[in-house]
Amino acid sequence: MRQSEPGGGGLGEGVLTPVVDRAALLADAGLARDGAGRLRLDGVDLETLAGAVGTPVFVYGAAVIRRQYRAFDEALAGVPHRVHFAVKANGNLAVLALLRSLGAGADIVSAGELARCLAAGFPADRIVFSGVGKTGAELEAAAAAGLASINVESVEELDALGAVAERLGREVRVGIRFNPDVTTDTHPYISTGKYGIKFGVPADQAAEAIAVLARRPGLRLVTLAVHVGSQILDASPFRAGAARLVELLSQVRTAGIETVRSLDLGGGVGIRYGGELPLSPAAYAEAIVPVLAPAGLEVHLEPGRFLVGNAGVLLARVLYRKHSGGKDFLVLDAGMTELGRPSRYGAYHDIVPVAPPRGAETPFDVVGPVCETGDFLALERPLPDGIAPGHLLAILGAGAYGFVMGSTYNARPRPPEVLVDGGRWGLARRRETAEELMTGEDPDPVMTA
Repeated sequence: MRQSEPGGGGLGEGVLTPVVDRAALLADAGLARDGAGRLRLDGVDLETLAGAVGTPVFVYGAAVIRRQYRAFDEALAGVPHRVHFAVKANGNLAVLALLRSLGAGADIVSAGELARCLAAGFPADRIVFSGVGKTGAELEAAAAAGLASINVESVEELDALGAVAERLGREVRVGIRFNPDVTTDTHPYISTGKYGIKFGVPADQAAEAIAVLARRPGLRLVTLAVHVGSQILDASPFRAGAARLVELLSQVRTAGIETVRSLDLGGGVGIRYGGELPLSPAAYAEAIVPVLAPAGLEVHLEPGRFLVGNAGVLLARVLYRKHSGGKDFLVLDAGMTELGRPSRYGAYHDIVPVAPPRGAETPFDVVGPVCETGDFLALERPLPDGIAPGHLLAILGAGAYGFVMGSTYNARPRPPEVLVDGGRWGLARRRETAEELMTGEDPDPVMTA
């Protein structure tokens, strides 16, 4: 059996089987087997839930989200801070409302996410708007809403926002996200802090950004931000990012700007998908607080995956079991349209039977129903040989970048989302219908010259 460690470099690594700490993964997810060996989430029997709602279905554990948020919040108790949830990780309204109730702010990257956060009850002044490609309409909407800050990622965007502020006749709170030129050991598609990629204002353009601020009086610089990447398990890149922030703050203050009130280190703290050793919030805080605290400013963070990744499972049923070309396949009713990370990044997600596992393990390719050879959830994955059509499987670590990255390819309606809390569950999003997929379409459009 070929072995591969999750995370790290090239595309394709991690799809195969790493050394897995199954007990830790189940604990991370709030999952446990009852006396009969059936898998439960916070006391809720997953087989019963799947029978009521159907499959595939995303299920999120509220207790895990609370645990993760409080761990981060408490680790940073020694400094003024604010935790903004990165909405791109999971935009479900029930998840957003839960995090808002815990005291979280929100980090958004689109007008659609802004609408979601406002619908979930986030005050506008606890929302920061990041993202490399904000449209003119998005800049106007964000400026009019009075957000905590609009974090620009180019000198050109900063100038465009200044024009918006003048047109609206109001002061706009702005942040500048700089590219810290910090290399991280993560997948290249989610490494966002290296020089020469699309994210952030290059540090050597800081003087140009300061010049824009000088000629755009409607902009008030309130934060400096960096983001070094995602799924990072080592504290050193965060420490380096924090040091870069302090250097930039000194440069800004030397230029006579004294309005900065916060330093934003972004997100990126990784989680356990297989056998990784995650960076604890305490170790994270130990690395960054001594660097940032002397500046005397509020520390802002934007975790996403860390707060919700392990809290979610994707439940799917086995449709068929087949043998072809010397390989065994399990064909599920979920695939790349529900969870795209395995096929897109080569990401590893642990898969466990919901019923008591039976039989010795044998390697399976776990695939979906989509008409693509690349539609898989796992390759050569050892699973109990007793798995048969109709059996329910739980795909772990699906709470972040799961539903939000899904698609309706092959005209597949999106699955429901369920929130579990205190032994009860509620439907947070119903299953989409085929008819809803056609909303807005016209088979006989009116033609114009």
